Amino acid sequence: MEGDGSRLEQAAPPWVRALVKPVLLDTGCIVALLDRSERNHRRCADTVADVAGPLVTCEAVIAEACYLLRDLSDATDAVLENVERGVFEIPFRLDRASKAIRALLRRYANVPMDFADACLVQMAD
Repeated sequence: MEGDGSRLEQAAPPWVRALVKPVLLDTGCIVALLDRSERNHRRCADTVADVAGPLVTCEAVIAEACYLLRDLSDATDAVLENVERGVFEIPFRLDRASKAIRALLRRYANVPMDFADACLVQMAD
């Protein structure tokens, strides 16, 4: 049924899912996937097509991608459709990670780390 479970959940038996690591998606990758004029569009599309694991991200990345794609017809809808269908999974819960996110933002205050970056770093931990 459309929208139920991730690509991996739908296509692989449980023992395979246990072996496959998730792949973190940042804003740039999502933008490049959906905007064919992006310099890295083909590279991102080919890489994502070869990924077996779930494509995971956070709501901050989704918000950034939607903002950057706002002038591209139907791109925001495509981002949200990919979330709805489980292509882009969002397992991150800010209410459970806010203390760690705040610590990351303080720790890396002198480097270019925004909120979405901090969320992805926390997800990778």
